Amino acid sequence: MHHYRNVLEAAGIRAVVKNQYLSSAMGDLPPAECQAELWILREADAARAQELLFAPRAADPQWSCICGERLDGQFTQCWRCGAYRAA
Repeated sequence: MHHYRNVLEAAGIRAVVKNQYLSSAMGDLPPAECQAELWILREADAARAQELLFAPRAADPQWSCICGERLDGQFTQCWRCGAYRAA
């Protein structure tokens, strides 16, 4: 939940995580009440937040490291030599 909140905050959408500590009450409370929830603070941001969190994202293109290793786009550092992808 905190990752999703951070994604929204980076896009300028204010959100809070609620019930984040209730998992310790599992067994004493019904499971549905122990789930963490992500709340968007402005209703006007709800559609944009949903798009950011649930819309499929295009994959980043592969890149070649200076050592010759081919890496998928989600990686910013080469696993073989440790070099970072050029900006």
